[in-house]
Amino acid sequence: MKSPDARATVFLGGGRITSALIAGLRLRGYRRPIIVHDRHAAKLTQLKRNYDVAVEPDLRCAVDQAHLLIIAVRPDGVSVLLSAIGTIQRPITAISLAAGMPLAKLRARLGPPVRWARAMPSPVCRSGRGLTAVTFEPALPRVARHEVKQLFEKVGQVIEIPESRFDAFTVTYSASHGYHALAALAGAAEKLGLDRRTAITAAAHALADGIIAWREGKVSLNQLLREAATPGGTAATVLAAMTSAGYESAIARGLRAGITRTKKTARLV
Repeated sequence: MKSPDARATVFLGGGRITSALIAGLRLRGYRRPIIVHDRHAAKLTQLKRNYDVAVEPDLRCAVDQAHLLIIAVRPDGVSVLLSAIGTIQRPITAISLAAGMPLAKLRARLGPPVRWARAMPSPVCRSGRGLTAVTFEPALPRVARHEVKQLFEKVGQVIEIPESRFDAFTVTYSASHGYHALAALAGAAEKLGLDRRTAITAAAHALADGIIAWREGKVSLNQLLREAATPGGTAATVLAAMTSAGYESAIARGLRAGITRTKKTARLV
């Protein structure tokens, strides 16, 4: 077993978000040792083959090698995992990726000298263009906060927000919104007669290229909307019809449903 002062980044859970994060870290040349623990040997084998990480089937051994300990399991599995870890006798920074699991509950299940952060990374971090929200318990020192931010900055933009806003961020930032909108817009275009490839190309331009132009430019979103949708023109007519059909209210309803689900999960864990 390695000494407890090892500087490894240890993932507990070898699922999709772990795979995406490791892919992004490898892409950006992350040099700290990476160790993954999971109950399923097949996941460990695949991660080792794809990303040349160290794997550790023994939970205690994995934890003992951690400098940064990333909890990357489903919210309903966090309590069981933390109970299985037991006690940790040295200062360590633990980062939970579980939606809806507040810092207070994490700290109650695994307290000092463990110090907690929460992070909500996007699977888009696989490409190095991710977005991660982070929040910290007050006891986490400044140097540890910096380390957490540095880790996720390797795979994209990082923003620090109060924990009270984490649920709102969680239901808003998901790339699923973009994929869903792309599928819906391309599907509607196909029904108008465009072939599949042209429909997806046009829809992807409408969504992705327009947003990239906003992010990389200095023109406000309102100005760009006025530029793209001239009053009385075709684009403005399309947007007005979509709003009238309930487009904006459907989005608001979806986000509220997501927050309700997240809060329900938090009550159950």
